[in-house]
This record gives sequence, C-alpha cells and structure tokens, in this order.
Amino acid sequence: MVRILNVAEKNDAAKSIANVLSRGSSRKREGFSKFNKIYEFEYNILNMNNCTMSMTSLSGHLLEMDFIGQYRKWYSCSPVTLFDVPVEKHCHPNMVDIKRTLEREIRGCQHLIIWTDCDREGENIGFEAIQVCKAVKPNIPVYRAKFSEITPQAIARACSNLIRPDKNVSDAVDVRQELDLRIGASFTRFQTLRLQKIFPDVLADQLISYGSCQFPTMGFVVERYKQVQAFIPEPFWKLKVSHSHEDGDCEFTWKRNRLFDHLACLVLYTHCIENPVAKVVDVKSKTKSKWRPTALDTVEMEKLASRKLRINAKETMKIAEKLYTQGFISYPRTETNMFPKELDLQKLVEDQTRDNNWGDFARRILENGPNPRNGNKTDQAHPPIHPTKYTDNLQGNEKKVYEFVVRHFLACVSQDAQGFETTVEIDIADEKFTAQGLMITAKNYLEVYVYDKWNAKVIPVYNKGDAFQPNSIEMVASETSPPSLLTEADLIALMDKHGIGTDATHADHIETIKSRMYVGVKPDGKFVPGQLGMGLVEGYDSMGYQMSKPNLRAELEADLKRICEGKKNNTDVLQQQVAKYKEVFVEACKQAIKLDTALSTYLGEAKDLPVEDVLNIMASLPVKKCPNCGQDMTLKTKKDGKGHYIGCMGYPGCKSAIWLPDFVLEATVEDTVCQRCLPNEVKNIKFKFKRGSVPPMVPTEYTGCIGGCDEMLNEALNLSANRPVRPSNVSTQRPSNNTSLNTSIPDSGYGSSGPSRSFSTQSSSLQTQNSYQRNTNQRQPFQQNNSPFQRAQNQNKNDSFSVPNRFSSPSINNPRGSENQNRGDNPRVPLLPVQPFNRSAASGQSDGSNSVVCNCGEDGVLLTVRKEGPNTGRQFYKCGGSKCQFFLWADEAGESRNDTPSSSSGYGGRGGNSYRGNDSGFSSTQRSYPPSTNDSGDPCCKCGNPGKSLTVQKEGPNKGKQFFGCSKPRGEGCNFFQWADENSGTSGNWGSGGGGGNDGWGAGSNRGGGVKKRGASSTSNEPGAKRARKCGLCGVEGHTKKTCPHK
Repeated sequence: MVRILNVAEKNDAAKSIANVLSRGSSRKREGFSKFNKIYEFEYNILNMNNCTMSMTSLSGHLLEMDFIGQYRKWYSCSPVTLFDVPVEKHCHPNMVDIKRTLEREIRGCQHLIIWTDCDREGENIGFEAIQVCKAVKPNIPVYRAKFSEITPQAIARACSNLIRPDKNVSDAVDVRQELDLRIGASFTRFQTLRLQKIFPDVLADQLISYGSCQFPTMGFVVERYKQVQAFIPEPFWKLKVSHSHEDGDCEFTWKRNRLFDHLACLVLYTHCIENPVAKVVDVKSKTKSKWRPTALDTVEMEKLASRKLRINAKETMKIAEKLYTQGFISYPRTETNMFPKELDLQKLVEDQTRDNNWGDFARRILENGPNPRNGNKTDQAHPPIHPTKYTDNLQGNEKKVYEFVVRHFLACVSQDAQGFETTVEIDIADEKFTAQGLMITAKNYLEVYVYDKWNAKVIPVYNKGDAFQPNSIEMVASETSPPSLLTEADLIALMDKHGIGTDATHADHIETIKSRMYVGVKPDGKFVPGQLGMGLVEGYDSMGYQMSKPNLRAELEADLKRICEGKKNNTDVLQQQVAKYKEVFVEACKQAIKLDTALSTYLGEAKDLPVEDVLNIMASLPVKKCPNCGQDMTLKTKKDGKGHYIGCMGYPGCKSAIWLPDFVLEATVEDTVCQRCLPNEVKNIKFKFKRGSVPPMVPTEYTGCIGGCDEMLNEALNLSANRPVRPSNVSTQRPSNNTSLNTSIPDSGYGSSGPSRSFSTQSSSLQTQNSYQRNTNQRQPFQQNNSPFQRAQNQNKNDSFSVPNRFSSPSINNPRGSENQNRGDNPRVPLLPVQPFNRSAASGQSDGSNSVVCNCGEDGVLLTVRKEGPNTGRQFYKCGGSKCQFFLWADEAGESRNDTPSSSSGYGGRGGNSYRGNDSGFSSTQRSYPPSTNDSGDPCCKCGNPGKSLTVQKEGPNKGKQFFGCSKPRGEGCNFFQWADENSGTSGNWGSGGGGGNDGWGAGSNRGGGVKKRGASSTSNEPGAKRARKCGLCGVEGHTKKTCPHK
C-alpha cells in the first residue's frame, strides 16, 4: 500500500485538514514532539486508491538562518565583516523533535505533499520540510497543495490540483532573511556596543537594534511628530449665518470658506450687516449613495480592527490565524480585495442565515443574490478574507474579530445605502452661503455594518426666490491646526503605501519599535517617538543617508516580488543589496560622531570614544585563514582572561587553534600583511613579552608573523611545537604511550639520503622530544639547487595540523614521501626553523673572510650595536636583503668558524646549527655548546669560561645549595646553570656519548641525544622511569620556575 506523508504548517491546520479529508475518521498517534501529532487515514489521491495518508505538522519555520560558528557571538568580529561571513540554516533546538518526526515518517513513505500556508513564508517553510525529508530520501516525489480555506470544497480542490513547490518564492524569502540578518546584526552590534559606552548612565543595558523595516516605520512616527512640533498656527476668519424656521434650524456656511486677512473679512462682514436680507438663489436636490466596503484584505482588516474594534494589529492577526486554522474564516494573509468568479458566495451567505443578529439581513441578500463590491488588487493566491463556517461559540476578542469579518462580508455583497440630498444657496450683500440636508431613503448595508455611520440631516424647505432675514450673522475667528499624530491604522497605511514590510509583517515591525522604546503610545492610541528613537533618526539623517526613509527597503521589497515572478535572480539581488547596505554602514561608521551629537540632545553629554576604539574592542582583525575549514582565524583571549590564542571562527565545527604561551602579556593584530607569506594573507601581530622569557635577540615588544616565516618569533613562541588542534571532523589516530613518531620534513631541502627528523612522544605528556637521526652511518653532502638549501616551491604554509602515526622520509622526486598518500587530508607538518648555514664550514674551507650566510642564502651584513645597553659596541650579523629575520653575534660566528671541522657537512656536525630543547618543546638557537670542565674539574659555561660557583640564597627547598653559573655580568653572559653536585657528563639537557662532531654530540650514531620531555630523568631513558622536573625558565632539572636562581 502506498503511504504518503503530508506536512502542514501548524498542528491545528493538520488536524482540521485531516478531519476534512477523513470525514472525521482519522487515527491519531504521537510524534517525537508532544505538540505536533500525526493523523492517519485512507484517501484516494494521485490516481491511486486507498493510499495511507500520514498528516503531521511543523510549528512555523523549522530552520533558522544564522552566522556560522563564532560569528554568532557579539565580540567575535568587527560588525562590518558580518556583511561577508558565511551563513547557514540550522534546526533550532526547539524544533529538533519535529525534525526527527519528519525523518522517521518519510522513511516509510513514497510521496510527500506540502500543506503549508500559501504565501511566501509558507512556501519557504515547506521547502525547509522538503530539505529535511530529501536528506533521508533524496528522490522522493514532492507535491504542493494550494488552498485558501480549510473547507471540504477547498481541500478537495487542492487534492485534485496538486502542483510543484515554487522555488522562486522560497528563494525570495531566503534573500530577505539573509539580508535582515546581515543588516540587522551589523548595525545592531555597532549601535549597541558603541552607544552603551558613549551613554553608560542611560543605555548601559539597552539593546539598540536596527532593522531595515524597523527604522522606516519609526521614521514615519518621528516625521509626523516633528511636523506637529514645527507647526505654527495661523489665524483666519470666516462668516457664519444662522436661520430659525418653524420646521427647524439651519446653518449656512460661507462659500469663501475662510480668509487669512482680518481687515478684508471685516469689510465683507460689515456689508452683510448693513444689508442683512438673505435671498434664496438656488435649490438643488439629488440622490446620494454611501458606498459599501470593498472585499477585505489583510491591511484593511488590521486598520479597521484598530480603529473600530480597538484591537491592535498584532493581536488581530493572532486571532485571525487561530480562526483560520479552526476553519471559521479564510486565510487571513492576503493582498486580494476582489472575489474570484468561481467562489460560491451564495453558499457562504446561506451559512450565516442561522444567526439571530444578522440572519434576516443574510436572507434578504439571497433574495436578489450576492453582489460583491470588488477592489482592484489581487495576489493570484488567495481570495479576500471571508467567513467559511458559521459559529456562535466564540468569546472575547475572538468573537469580535469573527463578527467583524462576517458583517464586513455581508455588507460587501449587499447594496449601497441610498439617500436624498438637498443643497440650498442664499445671497447676502453679494456673498454666497450654502446649507445641505440629507434624507436617507434606504439604509441597505448600514443595517448590518454597524461600524459605519450616515446621519440624516433635516433642513427647512426653501424655494428659489424666497427671502428671509437671518437670525444671526457672525464673523468667527479661528486658526489652523497641526496634523494629528499617527494612529496604528495610519502607520499601517503608510507602511503599505511605501512598501515597508508585507501585510504579514506590519504588525511585527510596529511591536518591535514599541518594545525597543523607540516609540510610545498615548492613552488615545496616538504614537509618539521616544528620546532614543528621535536621536537615532536625527543622527542618521544628519549623515546624509536617510535610513529612516522608506526608499532602501521599498527597493528591496520590489526586488523580492521580481524574484517570485522569476524576473530577477536571487543571487544577484542579494549581492546588490548587501553591497548597498555595506556602503551605507561603512559611511555611518565614519560619521558616527554625528550619531553621538544627535543623541546627546536627548540623553545628556556624550563621552568621547573614537569609532576605531569600539571596533577594536569588539573584535580583532582576522589573522589568517584556517587550513582545515577555510574560515578566518582571529586573536582571542582565553576564558580566564589570562593569555591569548588564535582560534578558528568555525568553532565548534572546527577546533583548530594556536595557543600562545603565558609569557605573551599583550597581543594586537596589525593591519599590515606579511609580505613573505603571500599569496597567503597573514596579518602581523604586535607582541609584548614578559621580560626574560624570550631569547636575548628578541625585544620585549616585537611585531612579527605567525605564518611560519618569522624564525625569531617561531623560537620565541615555540610555534613549531605549539600545534593547532585538529578539527573534530578529520579523523586521526592518537599514538599510544611510548610511541615514536618518525615525521619527515618534506621541504627541508635535503635529499632522500640526507638526515631525517624524528619526533618522539612518551606517555601522555604534551612535550615533544626532538632528535636528529641519520639514515646511514656515513655523512652525506647537502643537496643544493642554486642555494644553500633546496626548498620546496609549493610549500603549504598553514600551521594548523595534526601528526599522523607514521610519515615516510622525503625524497627529491616525491618530497611528500610515499606514505603520504595514506594520510588522507592530514595537513603537512611544518618545518622547524632552518638555521643559518656556514658555507665555508660546509665545504671544509675557511678563507678568513665573512662567510656567514643568512636564511635567504645571502651573505650576512656585519653591523655594530649603537643602542645604549650591555651590548653597546658589540658586532652582529643580519640579513643583507631584510628578507628574513636572521641574527648572529659576530663573536659567536668567529667561534663557530674556528671550531668547525673540515670533514663534516652533515646535520648535527655543523658549527652553529645544533638544536637544543627547552621546557616547552622545540627551540632553535644560533649556537649551542655542551657543558665541559676545566683542568680543575670545574664546569665551563657556554661562553667557554670557567663556571662561577654560587649559592642559592632564595627561600625554598634549594636554599644553601651550590651551583655553577656564567662568570660574565648578568645580561652579557650565557644562561649556563649546573648544580655543583651533578656529574658534568649528564648535566643539563645534553645527551652523552661519542659519535658527535665538533658541535654535534650525542649517543652513538644518532648524533645528538633527544631532548628529554618535561619531568624526564637525566639518568634514565626508560619509559616508566620517574623523571625529575625541569625549570620553566632555564630548562635545567632540579628546581622549578619559582625557585630558579636566574629569576
């Protein structure tokens, strides 16, 4: 048996439609949502007999549009970026159970029929249901039921004429939603966060929202209020004549109406007084009609309910929606005010003959047949609002609204009121005066439409040529009056006239500006602007962009209609409108001081705050693109407020992050781009480091790039070891305890026979051991390609990656290694900082000239320190082309050349290119020396001088303990440290054993023992052995950062 899933917009509609189709015999069962039931019945449809129909429902929009990831947070980014960041539709948590119901039900169905409301929003809601169902069954056939009322005839007609859903209409809603989101969020965040700081005493907790419909609606109220305030009354004078007759009193009005010149009016008045005889010069009589109302559309219903019933538009629409789902009235959201010819009005009138109040009137209509007065608007979707079923069980406002719809409908299909009007014209001293009388001959529609009045006015009988003396001739003084403040009905009329919002959204926009305190409502129902509303409108108007005027939004509404009609592409409209509003936003930010000035008139003195300060407070500029998801990575502050990290805006979908060490006291993203990382755009960051926490060549305030090109910053922040977290959607195997990861460095410039780098991890520690291994026991020369190092040209400079279990060694022909094909989408491991390469050392030659080469492969430039300090006069080498951040003290370079063996060119055996470890992972230095001893057995420092014996004076567990340090003054020497009771062969972090070259030492053929992890013992390399802690400052075992003697 064929099963068909039917989806309505609300549960009441689903229940009513199921009741109509099943003739009251549907079976109810529960879905995952307790508010949305499932009704089952059998029905013949789609040329198939006895199909099992499952009717369920939504609760309005199933999906909502929002920014992705962290962009939803107010402080995530600068507001202007919200015009460009990605958006997505996702299921609201309150709707998850409804979504689950759809996913479960569609699995057993062969067809899907959408029964949502037949307007723009309903079409979009239907496509949301289609999206969920097609995610489960991509090829399921989908149909759309078009109906305007829930009656047996309308529902049966919809089942017989199923159509395809209209994608154009749904696209128009998506465009409107995305624009409202981008425009509203950007302006709201900017306004709120700026003005809260400008006026903290008044707006500290105030949400200052912006909407492209809210502001024009508020603008209408402000404009009318300012017209009233600016109005200057002008005096005028007029003449009035009264006559008492046995048949009644009569007043005659002056044909000139009024004069603004007192003297002129006085002269004419004097002439009339001097000759006060009135002569009847004309008597005219004619029939007069009072027109019955046209068919009812949404806007007219909102206006009349506000004026006649004293029910606001929001409440009116809520009640009308309920009456519609109960089947009492037709669909209440319509722009049509003309009945279609196929609608059976006779039956609708007959249904109302049962009522005691208007039943007789309905029967009189049937005698001559319904004769509707149609307007000239139609949306080609729904008929005008009319009753569909009689009821007398309603109470309160529901009864008032239903009765209004019925009376309006009966009045519309009846006859105009008829009367007889008489106009009498008299002459006094050549001045003309008139009087009018009305006699109603047939009330017709007025009998049922109690909301209209047409009062008869009886005047005495006058004949042409009659003469009489008036009882009084007066000159009355008065003055012009200002326009009245807007009522809700007036405001809705203006919104409809200028295309602000739709008939379905007028009420919502009005309620929004009321709730934001932009406008208020007086007891008589008149709208007045609040201080905040006045200031905002005046501020934006002073910028030259009349954002409170309807022009911008009206253009959008017109474009949305063209999308529905297929005349415009939704993508083009979206791009054009986003660009237009973005331009307005940028200009508004530049002139924000005008907004402050306008508001200060109403809210008090404004505090000085540049626009840039607010934007910088709100969010940092993007640093770079995330290598995993492509979203921006921005500088952020940790939750505890202590420290910084660079996180992906795609969080929580992407968890890629770069965590900066705690000694980074301040970090600010600069507006400059690193030129060496191009074409990848990476912004420079200005750092402020804790004193003594970075190498001596790095200043405490430093601006650099975290893209991997800045070696000094790599070393200072340990960026090679501080790897971004891998996103959760990329699978990877976590190495087990005591597992070594042999990680190839594909673009290090070495051939396949060159050394490979190995990273070893043990236990669960986050620290990484770094050792340099040889593929063979014999040293191999460097592979060169017109430069000291062969570098990969297509290096991936992303620094967010995860380490797979195994990597193959690189080769010249396949730099990524053969095993890389099994790594899936795992990013490549970044290079460790490449150290300066000494050409003469590599070739075994020394000619005594300056042979120091920077990282670019160029000869280093010899310079002298001029700045006052401990290094004044000291010489050093730097990059000659300023392309890299190479730095080397000249005296260290000299030592390196003197100590370089002529037989070595392998890694680890080159002077000045060894690597040492610290407590936080990888770290590279320009030159590293193992501790040694002098003739007396005392250790020598890294400067080559005998160590100075010292005693710990600081309170702590090591107080009184002796140690050796550098003999040079503090600030000029090295950071050598060794406890006096330690064996020199195992002191510090240096491995022991033979096989090392002059500067490459280590155990056996590994050429340099691995740097131990934090807490590793200096005497045991067993995985399970207990290891002593290292100092966080100097990296030496035996004490902690708190008790470090170098602190």
